[in-house]
Amino acid sequence: MFPRLKVAVYLDGCFWHGCPEHHSVSKTNAQFWATKVANNRARDEDTNQRLEEAGWTVIRVWEHEDPAVAAAEIKAVVEKAKRHRPKNR
Repeated sequence: MFPRLKVAVYLDGCFWHGCPEHHSVSKTNAQFWATKVANNRARDEDTNQRLEEAGWTVIRVWEHEDPAVAAAEIKAVVEKAKRHRPKNR
């Protein structure tokens, strides 16, 4: 998180957040886990919406993404936010 710049960064696990590429369905207690993941995804969407409505930029990175690529994306967003930050902060 970069509170002064209003940039929020989340690292989402493929299983826990239902990655469209790598999420696997649990073989045991399948309904429980399906509901858990669906609730996590709904909460993520709600969080994104609330933050964006409050003027934040939200970055979500999947655990399988290349760390260097993710870091470069985050750096670019943070640098842009710094350039556009009001001077009185």
